[in-house]
Amino acid sequence: MADVGGAPYDSEPVMTGVAGEPYDTERILTVPNILSFIRLAGMPLFLWLLLVREADLWAVAVLAIGGATDWLDGYLARSWHQRSRLGQVLDPMADRLYILATLVGLAIREIVPWWLVVLLAARDLVMATTIWPALRRRGFASLPVHFLGKAATFSLLYAFPLVLLGSGSGFWPELAKVIGWACVIWGAALYWWSGLLYLGQGAELVRRFPLEADSTRAIADSETKHR
Repeated sequence: MADVGGAPYDSEPVMTGVAGEPYDTERILTVPNILSFIRLAGMPLFLWLLLVREADLWAVAVLAIGGATDWLDGYLARSWHQRSRLGQVLDPMADRLYILATLVGLAIREIVPWWLVVLLAARDLVMATTIWPALRRRGFASLPVHFLGKAATFSLLYAFPLVLLGSGSGFWPELAKVIGWACVIWGAALYWWSGLLYLGQGAELVRRFPLEADSTRAIADSETKHR
């Protein structure tokens, strides 16, 4: 069994789990998956509260609940042995969509600059157009979630409510703004750092498991060199 970036991989790529990561069930309606669905359902509610009603305190509450479910679904999946194939893909997808939707909403309200939206979205765009297609052609649904990736998500999900609270005036909003932007800076740095780690892990998998056409071409090139 090979090891890439601290995660085990079998000698052949499989569809039963994220890059060989273990899972406990194939059920869809597990408690952790339901929490991820709730987090996804909270995105349009947050945008409605933020952009239509401009009910900032309620929007902050939705963000806080979303951040709490992000931690809780992973904890319950491990402690209740409810890790599932769907959850291995759904949880990180919900995180990315939540971050993007929140950023766009805050940018429309001119609470955060648009360059921050571009900075964070560019990381996912780079991965979506480079390593993910190559991994899917080899039968991998995704990559194991790295600690740095979870730390980045944690920082950003807890930064956004503080940044939103910091849009007010007074001592406490100003304090929330300072702490929130500190978390944004750390979260953005970790988000890109984890992205580079995922690119490295993905490139290693692509090298270890070449497609049949790639293997045939490599053998032909090797035979040509030895003639």
